Amino acid sequence: MFPLPAPMRAALDAAIQAGLAGEVPVGAVVVQGGTIIATGANAPRRLHDPTAHAEIQAIRAAALALGRDRLEDCELWVTLEPCAMCAGAIAHARIARLYYAASDPKGGAVEHGPRFFGQPTCHHRPEVYAGIGEGRPLTCSATSLRCDDRAASGALAIMEEANQQHRDNGAHSADDARTERGVGRNLPCI
Repeated sequence: MFPLPAPMRAALDAAIQAGLAGEVPVGAVVVQGGTIIATGANAPRRLHDPTAHAEIQAIRAAALALGRDRLEDCELWVTLEPCAMCAGAIAHARIARLYYAASDPKGGAVEHGPRFFGQPTCHHRPEVYAGIGEGRPLTCSATSLRCDDRAASGALAIMEEANQQHRDNGAHSADDARTERGVGRNLPCI
């Protein structure tokens, strides 16, 4: 999917900023009516808060901006498949649509692990579109860069460097296990 949709490009920019700050490079944006209303970047280390994932940061900012806890008319765009905690927050916020770039076979909870939105106890199931930006020259795996889009290539190079620093420091990077698949896969919920 080229060029990348503006919300995914903004999420990628937030991920780059997180990586430059020494965080795992993940970014997210909340969109309402085609307008980005909130941006989040991973910040667990900086904030000393294990819940400060990009998705949580973006959802909190959007709820504050709109003055409500339900975001049923909003979309969440994120650079990495959400974990179980973030999937729970997405369901509680009643996000209408979830778009994410890279799958996370180890830590993801949408198409991997618990497949959160397919569980009978899940209160809300957003429409899910996975693999945004994958399957073309650009993959959202920061460890296997190939890109004919110079801006995205530069952005991902920064993410790759940040991920390498995390690996060198013994930190886990979900990018290590990423695979390439089709563009914008709509994942059905059971």
